[in-house]
Amino acid sequence: MISIVDDDTSMREMLVSLVRSFGYDARAFASAEEFLASDDFEKFTCTITDIHMPGMSGFELKDRLDALSGSMPIIMITARTEPDLEEKAISSGAIGFFRKPFEVEKLVGCIEKALEN
Repeated sequence: MISIVDDDTSMREMLVSLVRSFGYDARAFASAEEFLASDDFEKFTCTITDIHMPGMSGFELKDRLDALSGSMPIIMITARTEPDLEEKAISSGAIGFFRKPFEVEKLVGCIEKALEN
């Protein structure tokens, strides 16, 4: 199961629909805190998260997931344009980084890569 964590309702719904259209199970969360409080937390094999959200950021979520599960692949997305975000995301251990709007095929390829590991 893939978790989608994004405070933007339309982006969250689009990502869930996209992931499901490729045959994967997905569940959406409006915040990192909501995701971490999920009863099904152990069932998730990959997380797609926005970087900038109210409360806990995508980077903070990545740190928390590393401490809890150690190996869950994380794909980070953002609408921000700061040039150092991609480097920061990849150096934090994210398996992928995408700026909105992103190419669907590249995101799906990244998901497939994450699930292979």
